[in-house]
Amino acid sequence: MNDAHDTAHDAPHEGPIKTPKQLIAAVVASFIVPILIIVLLANYVDFGTKPAAGSDGLGAEAVARRLQPIGSIEVRDASAPRVLRAGEVVYNGQCAACHAAGAAGAPKLGDAAAWGPRIQTGYEALLNSSLKGKGAMGAQGGGEYSDIEIGRAVVYMANQAGAKFAEPQAPAAAASAADGAASAASAPK
Repeated sequence: MNDAHDTAHDAPHEGPIKTPKQLIAAVVASFIVPILIIVLLANYVDFGTKPAAGSDGLGAEAVARRLQPIGSIEVRDASAPRVLRAGEVVYNGQCAACHAAGAAGAPKLGDAAAWGPRIQTGYEALLNSSLKGKGAMGAQGGGEYSDIEIGRAVVYMANQAGAKFAEPQAPAAAASAADGAASAASAPK
C-alpha cells in the first residue's frame, strides 16, 4: 500500500533569503522604501508655488494692499492762509451722496418744497444741524472740511432751493472786508 510518491516535490523549499543578514536587510527595506516613496510623492505634489483656488488673497499685491498704512500725517503751516473750497465743491464731495438722491429723508438739491421749512429756520439753524447732525445725517464738523466750508455747502444747497443766504467768508477775510468798508465810510469825500 505504498502510494507512489513524487520525489521532486520533496526537495527542500528555498527562497531568496538564505541568511539572517538578508532577512534583516529585507525587513528594513520593506519599511524604508515605502516611506521614501511617500516623501518623494509629497515633494512632487508640493513642488512650486501655486495660487490659492479662487482667490488672490495670498498674492504679493494683495498682501501689499493689506500692509499699507491706514492713514497719513500731513504737516501744514498753521499760520499759512488756507484756501477755502466753494460750496458746490463741498456739496459734491460730502453732501451729494444723500442730498442728490434724497436718501434717508434728506431733502434733494433744488427741491423748494422740502427746503422751504428748513430755510425758514434760518442759516444758523441749518449750519448747526449740519455740523452736529440731525436725524440720519451724521455730524459733519471736524472732518475733512472746515466749519466755514460746511457752511458754504449749506448756503449752496439752500440757495438752490430759493434762499438768498450770503456765502460765509473766512474770519480773516471777513475782518479785512469790514475794515475796508469802515475805512471807506470814514474817508472824506
